[in-house]
Amino acid sequence: MTAVATIAQILTNAARALRGCSDSPRLDAELLLGKVLGLSRSSLVAHDARPLDAGDERVYAELLHQRVRGVPIAYLTGEREFWSLPLIVTPAVLVPRPETESLVQHALQVMPENVPICVLDLGTGSGAIALSLASERSLWNITAVDLSPQALEVAAQNSAALKLPRVKWRLGNWFDAVPSERFHLIVSNPPYIADEDQALASLAAEPVMALTAGRSGLDALSAIIAQAPRHLHAGGWLVLEHGATQAPAVTDLLAQYGFASVSTFSDFSGKPRVTLGTHTQH
Repeated sequence: MTAVATIAQILTNAARALRGCSDSPRLDAELLLGKVLGLSRSSLVAHDARPLDAGDERVYAELLHQRVRGVPIAYLTGEREFWSLPLIVTPAVLVPRPETESLVQHALQVMPENVPICVLDLGTGSGAIALSLASERSLWNITAVDLSPQALEVAAQNSAALKLPRVKWRLGNWFDAVPSERFHLIVSNPPYIADEDQALASLAAEPVMALTAGRSGLDALSAIIAQAPRHLHAGGWLVLEHGATQAPAVTDLLAQYGFASVSTFSDFSGKPRVTLGTHTQH
């Protein structure tokens, strides 16, 4: 009779299989098995001698196969934590990255905490940025825009699950969704990868619309910066995430369109990732 593998044995073998496709093979193995069994990672450790039945093992094997093929762990588990918020994630949206938390941090810092302001999040995807800001600032009136109806559906699901209903979700291309509105703060993590960038090969499972922006990767950033002055109150701020090599170009664009106090900040891995500026004219 064939011996039944235990949780400990299954995880050891899975981590080994994931070494070539993941920076965190053991973590991925645990998250996927936890998804199959409905257990937390700590529970997996506590019950590591438990045998895995054949049905669960087959489901787990299929998830591992997809992960080996490059499907992001968040799509397989259906969830990703961002700013300590558990977000629903599907292939309709970009997987929220830790470096984008730096954008949230600086957006919170440029505006007074206890003042009601209007905020716009462009290209909201899963709603990660908008919902993070809403979780920290109860007085902020936040509008979030995306071109994808499927992405907005995910964002609305996250809003309901997190009990943060104050965010208004709008369908449209950048400022087309808010044609005559002005804001005190505009934030965006737009597409900024060049169309032919080799990095796209490792991102094939994610929506290309949320990743690429022309030959230089600057098309979306340029469009947002050019139109932002018409949608900012005097003294309002524009806070942008960009690629690690794009800070000089984004800085030049902000200066070209009349922004002042332009500064660039590094993400938590030390790469220049967020550039912001204030618009002082009416």
